[in-house]
Amino acid sequence: MKKSFLFISLFLSFFGAGNQLYSQNIFKIHSHNDYNQTIPFWDAYSNGASSIEADIFLRDNNLYVAHDQQNITDSRTIESLYLKPLETALNMKYKKEQQLFLLIDIKTDAEPTLNKLISILKKYKTITENQNIKIIISGNRPNSDTYSKYPDFINFDFQELGKTISKENWEKVATVSVDFKNYSKWNGLGRLTEDDYERVSSIISKAKASNKPFRFWGAPDTKSAWKAFSELGVDIINTDKPYNCVHYLETLPNRLVTASNFSKVYTPTYKTDQKDLPVKNVILLIGDGNGLSQISSAVLANSGALSVTQLKSIGFIKTQSADDFTTDSAAAGTALATGQKTNNRAIGTDSLRKPIPNILEILQSRKFSTGVITTDEITGATPASFYAHREERSDTEGISKDLLSSKLNLFVGGGGATFKNTALDSKFKLLPSVKDMQTVNQDAVGVFISQSRVPSVLEGRGEVLAEATKYSLEFLNKKNNSFFLMVEGAQIDSFGHVNNAAGIVAETIDFDTAITQALMFADKNEGTLVIVTADHETSGFAIPQGNVKKHKIEGDFITNDHTATMVPIFSYGPHSQDFQGVYENNEVFNKILSLLK
Repeated sequence: MKKSFLFISLFLSFFGAGNQLYSQNIFKIHSHNDYNQTIPFWDAYSNGASSIEADIFLRDNNLYVAHDQQNITDSRTIESLYLKPLETALNMKYKKEQQLFLLIDIKTDAEPTLNKLISILKKYKTITENQNIKIIISGNRPNSDTYSKYPDFINFDFQELGKTISKENWEKVATVSVDFKNYSKWNGLGRLTEDDYERVSSIISKAKASNKPFRFWGAPDTKSAWKAFSELGVDIINTDKPYNCVHYLETLPNRLVTASNFSKVYTPTYKTDQKDLPVKNVILLIGDGNGLSQISSAVLANSGALSVTQLKSIGFIKTQSADDFTTDSAAAGTALATGQKTNNRAIGTDSLRKPIPNILEILQSRKFSTGVITTDEITGATPASFYAHREERSDTEGISKDLLSSKLNLFVGGGGATFKNTALDSKFKLLPSVKDMQTVNQDAVGVFISQSRVPSVLEGRGEVLAEATKYSLEFLNKKNNSFFLMVEGAQIDSFGHVNNAAGIVAETIDFDTAITQALMFADKNEGTLVIVTADHETSGFAIPQGNVKKHKIEGDFITNDHTATMVPIFSYGPHSQDFQGVYENNEVFNKILSLLK
């Protein structure tokens, strides 16, 4: 069946983040079989498709909208379903600047049906005289040699590529279309085969040489198909799901990203990995919101590998909090830090709101040196879980006091302005940069890498997380004590919450550069155990398509909040095998403490 339709011009400005570069394309979204929608015309028009399809039949001198003769209903006429609603929209000046293409598929004899349509349209001058509306006839059409005799407000869809047509009649042609099934049997799942791709590309090139907007009818109607057709340069993309299609293509620029930063993959020596040797130091790296798809996206964008994917000991942890199916960072951080599940929003307190000792405090009593690094503000939920005890994660003032009274030897993070009027510098030697840790001898140091929130990688943060990890490990190691260092890559979560795939990829790759520093240190300092995990997954991130060679990833999302999916846990060094398997997040605490006797 030849498709008739209305369609909306959708301009996609493919923008860049960092060094990303996108091309600009114009797409028209074709709302097919609109009369099958719950509320014809308005469903499509209000949901982002300023276009409507109408199959029309001439019967008893009336024009009915229906899929076939058997489904004709007296109340469903071209006027009641489309012309009157459109006239109302124009009188309301609703989307008055938006171009509308009305394609009408004639199902009965061409000339009498078209003549009746013209007589009806003459009553709707607000439509026929509107420069933003173009009426295009498809389906059964009169001979193309007669196109020029019809009124100026009537245009035609041309479906006979290669056929000769006079200049004056060609000026009445508004669109060119062909049946997709004549060139491919692709169902829109997976990818076009190489042969099909060549055939489809060839007909698109031929059609576009006509300088008329081109469409396939009878085409597959999936996200993969919409993306493929947009990349191939199809001007009009058919769909029975206009809202979904418009939303998909509108959000594609923010989801289709090319990596602009990279992690040089480090291959460990494995000398002490999975060996039953004493554990002296622990480096716990937490990627906030860093689920399996986030890691996979960074792997694929980073030429197929990361330093973390070189590790052999892998498990999964369950992240539910004490009072909710889906955890927040406070409850998850507290579970990792204290070995007890607690309520969401709680920092270092149990489900009864009582303070509980965290692993750093326990190890400090055993003369361990301790430190915390984050790309969040230092009072953020995850870092705070390792030194503070508050019922509410937003209690910044209370958390700040806990930092001042803590026994940390080291902190690195944002939020310096929070401590402007405190005596923090009496407890910590505050340094201007992480590199200054190389030259100080004080017992406790702190570095604020920003006065408020920490800039993202896409905003030019640079390699401060990797540098902070490297110099912090050197600083702690100089004390000749065992140590515990927590390193958080915080902004994977931040970009998950705003459904920004570019930020997720950039921050996850950046997090891997910190993992590299930890692994290199472990190889040079036997007895160091490296653990890499996440507090939870954020956004239900998925990666339906991409290109490894071009470092390109398409991301998609199911939410802008956390999810309850399990998160991976990687480990390296002595007893790394103890962290394999599937278990609750609070068990990480017990596994670590059992090794630090």
